[in-house]
Amino acid sequence: MNTPTSFCLLFDCDGTLVDSEVLLAEVMGDILPEFHLPFSAQQYMDEFRGVRFQTIVQTLESRFQTLGKDEFFTLEAGMRARMETRMRAELVAIPGMSDALELLSSHPKAVVSNGPEPKIRCALESTHLGHHFADRLFSAYTLNVWKPDPELYRKAASAMGYAPHECVVIDDAAVGVEAGLAAGMHVIHLNHFPNEEVTPAGAIGIHHANELPTAIARLTAQVAV
Repeated sequence: MNTPTSFCLLFDCDGTLVDSEVLLAEVMGDILPEFHLPFSAQQYMDEFRGVRFQTIVQTLESRFQTLGKDEFFTLEAGMRARMETRMRAELVAIPGMSDALELLSSHPKAVVSNGPEPKIRCALESTHLGHHFADRLFSAYTLNVWKPDPELYRKAASAMGYAPHECVVIDDAAVGVEAGLAAGMHVIHLNHFPNEEVTPAGAIGIHHANELPTAIARLTAQVAV
């Protein structure tokens, strides 16, 4: 069994490693109404952060009107293309995350995201964080399971060679925190909205990436006792 000092760190991508949520919200707020699905950027931030795109569209279809199959594929392709353009031009890392990753360099790390792998790679390339993870990228689209299903994190842990209790999930969104807890892992909730969101019982809440190394160190010390 791996020792507590070798906790495997499983990072969400959007909103955790990279500050992409507002960009994604704006892209969705622009393109969804073009397909007669009323939507706003604020609605994404309030209701759908971290949720699979298809699930968002299906929810809107239930409220307004159903898209044809070809329309959905056109919509998704358009959203992905616009998002990549915005990411390559504007995306930055979450404040403090680059330094935190350097301080956590001794831990094995992976990215576990509800987004497709090309989007993950684009995010890491655009923010120069990719060297921390190499090819240890686990996409829901590749593994065919999406948060809040805990199986996404479990599959990532297994591929990394770690048991669930040897892993720490770092995630900003409710769906990811829920998935990590259900997977039987330690969970650190990077809560960007402490006045609006409550960190669930069982998870550790932090408000800034610069708190992450200390939180990991405390977890390690607790497990070692």
